[in-house]
Amino acid sequence: MALQKLGFLTIGLFDEADPRRGHESTLEVIQLGERLGFDSAWVRHRHLQFGISSPVAVLAAASQRTSRIELGTAVIPLGWENPLRLAEDLATVDVLSGGRLNPGVSVGPPMHFDRVKQALYPDTADAEDFGYERVRRLLDLVRGVPVTDAGVEGFEVFSDRVQPHSPGLGRRMWYGGGSLASARWAGEHGMNFLTSSVVKAEESSSDSWDFAAIQRSHIRAFRAHHPDGDKARVSQGLVVIPTDSASPSQRQRYEVYAQQRTPRTTSPQGPARLMFAPDLVGPSAQIAERLHAHAGYQEVSEVAFALPFSFEHDDYVQILTDIATRLGPELGWRPVSM
Repeated sequence: MALQKLGFLTIGLFDEADPRRGHESTLEVIQLGERLGFDSAWVRHRHLQFGISSPVAVLAAASQRTSRIELGTAVIPLGWENPLRLAEDLATVDVLSGGRLNPGVSVGPPMHFDRVKQALYPDTADAEDFGYERVRRLLDLVRGVPVTDAGVEGFEVFSDRVQPHSPGLGRRMWYGGGSLASARWAGEHGMNFLTSSVVKAEESSSDSWDFAAIQRSHIRAFRAHHPDGDKARVSQGLVVIPTDSASPSQRQRYEVYAQQRTPRTTSPQGPARLMFAPDLVGPSAQIAERLHAHAGYQEVSEVAFALPFSFEHDDYVQILTDIATRLGPELGWRPVSM
């Protein structure tokens, strides 16, 4: 199957002493992605770290510097968010972008919750629900379900649903999941599905340590529970680093980066039994061959390849250019015309 949609994902790192430069770099990378013909650009979050803490705000800026490329979040952890306020922000950016926003979300307690709960939820930490219900609330709000009995008060007119309302946004909501339960829930609730380089090995035998097979099972479970069946949208997000036009020093750094991360890919990690996919580094033809043999990739027609966390701006330019001009065509993809 030829690849239909090609995207990329960036974390948007910055120097604490000069945060503007890092954010500008992220916006420049998104603009480059549009010029290269990518279908989508996605941003991660990093709360209380030196990466994008407000992806919706960054994508609002990106929406005014681009005209065609779709803009996504992969993902917003809803434990940090008020669903109603987030629904307002998402709809606003979707309107500003001309209907190009693809919000991806996930559930679970905020990272290091015991350390941040007093700052985040000083009065309600023990009562907060960090499960799927938080996603369902967001979906209802984005899709225009009434939330209050509104009317006219004096000279002011109130709406009974979140404003602005962007009619197509509800169909562009994504769930970032790494477990069978998440895949099924996302399918049952008519979302799209983001599957990344991390999945859960939920069976205890060593036979279940095959990352690609686990990812394939999640994709199939999602579609089996989705109203659209096999047509339901799934995007795969592996770390992919083509080296076709890389300098010798870049190739060496890329290979060292991947080697340092390889040990965690051989067996389930931690109490959650997380399985990590190996980073794909090398010439585009070689990467394409590995992807075509990947059981998870074989199930999808769109991807959002993840850029490595800690590289320099020039590295991202080289990697994105090679993905668009070398790897994409190897996978049967064609760039979008401006």
